[in-house]
Amino acid sequence: MSELITVGIAAARQAGEFLLEHLGHIQRIEEKADRNFATDVDKGAEALIIDAISGRFPDHGVIAEEGGSRNPGADYLWVIDPLDGTHNFIRGIPLFGVSLGIVYKQQFVGGIIYMPVQDELYVGEKGNGAYKNDARISVSAFTRLRECSVSYDSGIRYNPDIALPILREVADQVFNVRMLGSSARNLSLVAEGKLDAAIEFADQPWDCAGGVCIIEEAGGKIADLQGAPLTVRTVGYLASNGRVHAAFQAIIDRHPEKR
Repeated sequence: MSELITVGIAAARQAGEFLLEHLGHIQRIEEKADRNFATDVDKGAEALIIDAISGRFPDHGVIAEEGGSRNPGADYLWVIDPLDGTHNFIRGIPLFGVSLGIVYKQQFVGGIIYMPVQDELYVGEKGNGAYKNDARISVSAFTRLRECSVSYDSGIRYNPDIALPILREVADQVFNVRMLGSSARNLSLVAEGKLDAAIEFADQPWDCAGGVCIIEEAGGKIADLQGAPLTVRTVGYLASNGRVHAAFQAIIDRHPEKR
């Protein structure tokens, strides 16, 4: 395990402990322009992560959801969501986590997702596999849509003209659909084979960066909604076990005006 991953794990765990300490004890909630929320807890967790990373890797860049970005042109870039699933956290729903993606020269080389309530740590490192709490994980083996359980974008209110027509077709073909409200949770479950695909339309890079290497090293695929590789600027994604990726992409492609 590289020092990058070791430092990232320690930062994610520290932030996760901070989230648990403040669960049910939020002091301030702010509504953003897009009707999402941020809390004092998001910002406190983000500061802990950035301090841990910057203390060990002062030349690395950071892109962080709550405004802690710095040196975005650096060769090494950390893409941070200190609290993915903020609305779940606010409502006391235990589906939230810490997400850290590590990028080197525009390539995702590491990812860490920590789900503190469940004490589940997911790690992916390019070329070294994907793990949950030190046990190797892999995506599911399903090849037919009718066998698939899929997580779907829960923010339908933001873009119903985009999301609803595709949801209608997906729901008609798969076994079932889930809306969990957290990309960290969605992607970790795809990586360990408990879900078979995840579709998000408006997720920002920090929402999914932590899951990219985990998904790929677990044998799956994650791409943007046009099928291109993710970047630190990508909005929206399709993640899957790889075996059903083309079938889901075909559904999305039948609605080109909706993307």
